[in-house]
This record gives sequence, C-alpha cells and structure tokens, in this order.
Amino acid sequence: MKISKLYITLKEDTLVDIDFNINSSLALVGQSGSGKSLTIKALLNMLPNEMRSKLEVESSFDLVAGDTIGFVPQNPFTALSPLTKIKDQIFVPFDEIKKLFDQVNLDIALLDRYPPELSGGQLQRVIIAISLSCYPKLLLLDEPTTALDPQTRVTIIDLIKSLQKEFGFKLLFVTHDMSSAKLLCEEICVIKNGKVIEFGKMADVLQDPQDNYTKTLIEANFANRKYRE
Repeated sequence: MKISKLYITLKEDTLVDIDFNINSSLALVGQSGSGKSLTIKALLNMLPNEMRSKLEVESSFDLVAGDTIGFVPQNPFTALSPLTKIKDQIFVPFDEIKKLFDQVNLDIALLDRYPPELSGGQLQRVIIAISLSCYPKLLLLDEPTTALDPQTRVTIIDLIKSLQKEFGFKLLFVTHDMSSAKLLCEEICVIKNGKVIEFGKMADVLQDPQDNYTKTLIEANFANRKYRE
C-alpha cells in the first residue's frame, strides 16, 4: 500500500507532510516530536477536529480502522481495564479466542484472570491476539516493546514476524528504537519535524545513512557500529 499524501495541520502550522510505501514491513522512525504519533492517529482516524488532515491511500483494500487495521499500542499495562477479566475484553466467539490464543502461544486459562495478574509479555500477546481478531490487512505497532525487558522484546518481535507470515498483513512499526526496527522490518522511513528525511531498505540505510539526523539515530542505538553486521 502507498500513503501518497499524509498532510496534517493545526490552524496555519504544518505538523506532518509525508508520503511512504508499505511493501511488506516498514519502520517509521524518528525522535519524540517527529510526527510518528500523529501519523498513527491519522491512520486510525483519531485526530481531533481542530487538526485538519488530508490522507490519500493507494491500496488493494479499504483503509478502515477496526475492520482492516489492527493496532497494538505502546503500553500493554494500560491498554486493558485492570478491573475486568481478559475474557470480557475480547469480543469474538470463544472458539475464535481459543484459536487466537493458540497462535500467540497463550494458555486459554488466562482468560479468567485480570490484566494485573499477567506479565508484560503475556499482556502484549493478549493485545496482539485482540488486534488480529479482525484479521487485519494492516497492523500498526506503536512502540510495542518499550515497556518490555530485552528478552521479552525479542520474543515478541519474533512472534510478530511469525504472525505476519501466517496472516499475511502489512506491517507499520512506529518507533524511535532502531535496534527493534532492524529486527522486525525490511524497510525504514526516517522522519523529522513531520518530513521524510530518508527512506529505503533497512540494511542499506543502516549501513550507509545519507542524512546526519539518521546517522545520529543509528549511533544512539548501536554501540561499536554493530548495525553494519
């Protein structure tokens, strides 16, 4: 799919003016304030009325949040109601829940627990299962590994890669973490102040970044230039 234009303004100020392709798995990378969160909110139709936005999408499917788009938020600990059992927060038939839990390697017995009783990794798997319940064409990931320990982070990334092969969705991973982006995505789009700075194959950009901003992001994430390996 191609986001041929995403233009977001607040009164006369241009906040985001970008375009990019999602061929398979794309990392949208930038520092805080670069426009990553606004991009996600625009795709999910969650921008407030005062923020005028224009979104043009070329795709083989209709871009409808909740129908063809799945969403995994940043913090699994705040994504669900802590006072409601897991089973009462997934609105699909039990047989479908069981199938989804099998696919994300979760014990069905967790349905009778409350979110605070689960680990961060278990909660994130529950969120992923919920996001896949609509069998999305596009999966949006908003820093889904930030609240996880390093080992769980790698496990969740491997799970998402496996699920993409199984479900066949396109993937947009929004992050400031270049190391996670390298593990998960084939391509990368670097944005700064609402503008695309660099776009290309992940390996090419990491090995030979063309912009100083991209170089700074890479050097902040990889010690001893390990990104060249």
